[in-house]
Amino acid sequence: MKLYMFPASTTCRPIILFCADHQLELENVFVDLMAGEHMQEDFLKVNPMQRVPVLEDDGLTLTESSAILKYLAEKTGSPTYPADDSRKRAQINERMDWFNTGFYMDYGYNLVYPQTLDYLKRDSEVVQSALLDWGCTNSARWLQLLNDHWIGPENNYVCGDEITLADYLGAGFVSMGDLIGQKLDQYPNVTRWMQTMKSRPNWAPVHEAFDGWAGAIQDQPYVRVS
Repeated sequence: MKLYMFPASTTCRPIILFCADHQLELENVFVDLMAGEHMQEDFLKVNPMQRVPVLEDDGLTLTESSAILKYLAEKTGSPTYPADDSRKRAQINERMDWFNTGFYMDYGYNLVYPQTLDYLKRDSEVVQSALLDWGCTNSARWLQLLNDHWIGPENNYVCGDEITLADYLGAGFVSMGDLIGQKLDQYPNVTRWMQTMKSRPNWAPVHEAFDGWAGAIQDQPYVRVS
């Protein structure tokens, strides 16, 4: 199997962590997003949507992080996506879809990315400010729902007391807030869950490139959820 990836990418990190935790060997193909390699003609043949990750396995090509995680979990028989429990898989699918839609749009594309990726910054200061205000307001709502509804005071993970694919995907998305120094103290259940995920043995080595990027851009007046 071959994975086209960028190690600091929000959508690649959950897959890389899953593979590390499951001792699953992949041929990693580095695609330098910062240099625009995903926009070049050679990569268009791999993924016309100009995005990573991309998984290739014996003639199969998958281009969405959520789909890749499910495929790898089914291929390896991972309990993080139990083959013998359709109700549990439906619950995991629900949480993954929740992270992948409203949460990722507002927290990622309306708050974090426009402040950290030049090509997503708006040309007008008025438009940029309005976008960040919108993203900040909605991100606060999503984080509160994650804290109170999905995790709550009783659960260790997003779907209960066992780690699932929803935790791999969701923790990758929530951790992108590290780029802007986002604190989660007002969301104690989210904080507890993220501490659990970040304490996994493979988290630190997998996130080395991401943490380096976050550390290099910390000294900025970012808009954050307060």
